[in-house]
Amino acid sequence: MKRPILIGFVGLVGVFLLIQLIPYGRQHTNPPVVKEPNWDSPETRDLAVRACFDCHSNEVVWPWYSHVAPISWLVQRDVEEGREHLNLSDWEYNKKSAEIVGTIKEGEMPLPIYLITHPEARLTAAEKAALITGFTETIANSR
Repeated sequence: MKRPILIGFVGLVGVFLLIQLIPYGRQHTNPPVVKEPNWDSPETRDLAVRACFDCHSNEVVWPWYSHVAPISWLVQRDVEEGREHLNLSDWEYNKKSAEIVGTIKEGEMPLPIYLITHPEARLTAAEKAALITGFTETIANSR
């Protein structure tokens, strides 16, 4: 009984080591900041940095686990998708940017899985309200 368990464990370790050779998930780039929104206040920007910038900017802080597959694949995908939907470092007002407020109000962002590893991104009700108000004013200034 011990031998099959040992073989299974060695196999899992081998697969884990092999997947480290897959290059996807290690493209941790932070392109230059092109243009940020015309923030209504430094406080709004600070809240956005805490809750949004790690997926929605070119100023991502790549944690240690973002270098270890298969977690690195998930982090890379989330950042790529986040930047595609909204990039606060390459700001241009459009319909997607206008949807920020609704996304935050509905609790869709930040993603729950992100909050597990980034407790600082968990906003209090007052901070969430301030971020919503701040984004509303920032977007109004961008039109």
